[in-house]
Amino acid sequence: MNALKNIRWRHYINYIVIGIFTLVFAIITLTGGRLDSSLLFMLEKVAISIVLAVSLSIVVGFLGELSLGHAGFMCVGAYIGGKVAAVLEPSLGNTALNVLVCLVIGGVVAALCGVIIGIPALRLRGDYLAIVTLAFGEIVRSLFQNSSDESFGGTIGLETPRYTKQYLFIIAFLMVLLTLLVVQNFIRSKHGRAVTAIRDNEIAARASGINVTKYKLLAFTISAFFAGIAGVLYSFSNYRVQSANFGYNYSIEILVMVVLGGMGNINGAIISAALITYLDSKLATVLTGDLAVLQNLIYALILIVIVIYNNAPGLKNFRDRYNLTVLLKKIFKHKEDPARRTDDAAKWDVVPTKIEMNEILSIDVKPQDLSSDKPTKGGDK
Repeated sequence: MNALKNIRWRHYINYIVIGIFTLVFAIITLTGGRLDSSLLFMLEKVAISIVLAVSLSIVVGFLGELSLGHAGFMCVGAYIGGKVAAVLEPSLGNTALNVLVCLVIGGVVAALCGVIIGIPALRLRGDYLAIVTLAFGEIVRSLFQNSSDESFGGTIGLETPRYTKQYLFIIAFLMVLLTLLVVQNFIRSKHGRAVTAIRDNEIAARASGINVTKYKLLAFTISAFFAGIAGVLYSFSNYRVQSANFGYNYSIEILVMVVLGGMGNINGAIISAALITYLDSKLATVLTGDLAVLQNLIYALILIVIVIYNNAPGLKNFRDRYNLTVLLKKIFKHKEDPARRTDDAAKWDVVPTKIEMNEILSIDVKPQDLSSDKPTKGGDK
């Protein structure tokens, strides 16, 4: 019991929620229940978006660098994984083993591309790095688009085997759990602390002995690896992989997922990725015919409203008062029991008569206040 009390459950809430969600739908599928094909396809897309958003959070949220080439790494994984799947299908069939082999190969090749691009690119910062990563994504897309029909399908795209819809979403969400496991443990390790130190102050981190280039490259490589895994899942989710789907706009969409969820906030990235993917799909379904031209407009307006709500200073009090954290505290708040009261451990936020630190620091002490004309008790006459 004491061991359970010492567990920081807030570190595992995303595993629990996604695990229960996956388990419920898996039981429905494995026991013979038939889920709607559109729902299954939506679950696949949501899982792929979560993997992309969480992996990009390493570079954008925790490393503090702007990367616009995430769709390029996904493109590499999709084409390489799809090609390997097509080659292995006669021997392994369209089985889970084939998917597993393709996930490993596609992720490793994307990670190698991350190393090749990262060595020169990560010596740059800010807009320059964004331009280089954007160029990488466009170069990769152009190479696959102009490939021969025998290799990667050329302009018409690469035809890939479509894995069974009833089970692919289970594999996809297992990859989500794997991504969370690797990313969160990396961020909470000494390597992750070095990465966040580089984000906070690169000069101070370098002066402290942190190998800045090494940790930048490590974060970039891990991010590219999981982008490649998302690409492999994409290839098994569709019958054809086309380079046009991995353009600049898709990289921006992944970046929006990270920014809306909060920089360096993994749970926020998960929620944002699921919300944006669902919203985009529903708008594409509802707005058909002549109304299809309004899809991007409505989508952009909704994103603007979300950004304003998350960042407007005038709404700060409203956000602090009405949010999920406050709601959960009200629901699970236990009755005050003196036996359960513990030491406050010198935490200022639990002392009701606290004095704001900025008030202490703002007190002006004048030289005349330090001396007094009145003799002290027992002092000199």
